Amino acid sequence: MTQEAPPSWTIGSILKWAVDDFRAKGLESPRVEAELLLSSALGCTRITLLTDSARPLEPAELSRFKAMVVRRRRREPIAYILGRREFFGRTFKVDARVLVPRPDTEILVDVALRETRARDLYVRALDLCTGSGCVVITLAKERPTSSFVAVDISPDALAVATENALRIGAYNVAFRRGDLFESVQGAHFDLITANPPYVTTHEITTLDADVREHEPHLALDGGADGLDLVRRIVETAPQHLAPEGVLAMEIGADQGPATAELFGRRGFEGVRIDKDYGKRDRVVSGRWRSRA
Repeated sequence: MTQEAPPSWTIGSILKWAVDDFRAKGLESPRVEAELLLSSALGCTRITLLTDSARPLEPAELSRFKAMVVRRRRREPIAYILGRREFFGRTFKVDARVLVPRPDTEILVDVALRETRARDLYVRALDLCTGSGCVVITLAKERPTSSFVAVDISPDALAVATENALRIGAYNVAFRRGDLFESVQGAHFDLITANPPYVTTHEITTLDADVREHEPHLALDGGADGLDLVRRIVETAPQHLAPEGVLAMEIGADQGPATAELFGRRGFEGVRIDKDYGKRDRVVSGRWRSRA
């Protein structure tokens, strides 16, 4: 720490110091982040930080918290420091092997559930670019009588996703390594979801340091216009969709019209764009009515 330590750090004094430090470093939510890290270091709730603010910290507690502060100063995502992230009401393990799940990705889950409501007793589904598994595991828990296959090209991501599935109890998910559809040749699905890389190569250099310096670029870089994998998925998905099957894909906020056009040109019907919590285009979906 840069300041001289008082005779004894209390919960209240160390929290105030961390909030001031994070604010000086330009972090967006200094108090929330300081409280999350300190409550994790102490193994308590954020409410306890207030009710026990006068309690002195034990040396081990202070050491754990200091290590967390150092990591956050380096702009490591707070989800990586905590080792977890909430998504659709469930807690997922996350680390530097996978992207941090974003709240807006919950829209992809909502769309998938909506578009398959008529088949809610049984759906055979495929999730591409599964990452932490947050989408496919959530769908598997919401539709426990359905069957899911999750694919990612990264063995590290699959290791995280498999651990999440076992811990959360999503036993109706099978994980496979492969480049998009290569590991499911000959299979057909009622639903295909995907959250592919869609950030343009240039834009990666402009992202916040939390993302640019710590999250895996393999899961971010969508090529010159961000649509490299989007095009591949839209082009190939019909070969793996059952009649009336649905493709639903997360996209960048400025990619809605271009992606919807790709869906239409490929022959998808009922193409629609759903917006995220910030009213930005976030998910494009369409139904495949022909195998011809």
